[in-house]
Amino acid sequence: MNDMLNGIPEFVEAVEAGGFSAAAARMNLSRSAIGKTIARLERRLNTRLFHRTTRMQSLTDEGQAFYERCRRALDEIQSGEAMLESGKREVTGRLRISMPVLFGRRCAAPLLLELARMHPKLELDLSFSDRVIDLFDEGFDLAIRNGVLRDEAGLAARKIAFHRMTLCASPDYLAARGAPRTIGDLDAHDLIVYARSGETKKWVFLQENGTAVEYFPETRLRFDDLEVLADAAASGMGIAWLPCWLVRDYVSAGTLMLALKDVSSRAVNVYAVWPQMPQLSLKMRAVIDLLAERLPQMME
Repeated sequence: MNDMLNGIPEFVEAVEAGGFSAAAARMNLSRSAIGKTIARLERRLNTRLFHRTTRMQSLTDEGQAFYERCRRALDEIQSGEAMLESGKREVTGRLRISMPVLFGRRCAAPLLLELARMHPKLELDLSFSDRVIDLFDEGFDLAIRNGVLRDEAGLAARKIAFHRMTLCASPDYLAARGAPRTIGDLDAHDLIVYARSGETKKWVFLQENGTAVEYFPETRLRFDDLEVLADAAASGMGIAWLPCWLVRDYVSAGTLMLALKDVSSRAVNVYAVWPQMPQLSLKMRAVIDLLAERLPQMME
């Protein structure tokens, strides 16, 4: 009875990661260790769970049926652990969290470091990337994402904040070129835009009746880094559309001014996203609740 769970976590990880190598990376083990553990499990069950080739592994029919039951069993165990953990005050364990680079550095990371100081047994692995990572393939517990969410199976999400965008330029630029009065006036200005993977991000404004107006800026200056974009605007290169939490320090320093003040921008939602599970662990709940409570203050 004591050996019943031996090899089960490695087997489930190999299925969900898509192979022994990916499972080994997630579990900080070697590929051979994963392979040997699953081989021992197959011998104990007297059943082949995987079809193996030199390039890939795929489940047998018996392996698929066994995986589905193992997944349910592990979910129940995790749910039970979370239930017990919820009665403890101490937040412990490891979380891998992905977040956008600048937003993470300026807004989210300071809050998470504060949480880590409060809970010495909480381990945080923070990864900063502007690409949309795959939580399952890359072994992340949680991701912070801005904007419209993709429709991804197996994920849960919670809106934790939102931020406003604003048009801004340097005082010298606006003095020389004049401030735009309408969205259409932007056509006559030098614009600086955020672009990623060759795609220029559209600017979205709100009319007085709440209707969204999309504007597709034409420009010769495109960057995939918001801080570089803000610096270019501050140096007088043109008008940029930037999040208010980033513009705030530039405005205070006098290097940027708000442009087109009477036109508001549509809010951009911020979400916490994680793999669906029967019950959140204490450490996950602590992180998500903290972000939901404190991020809005960081973004005012």
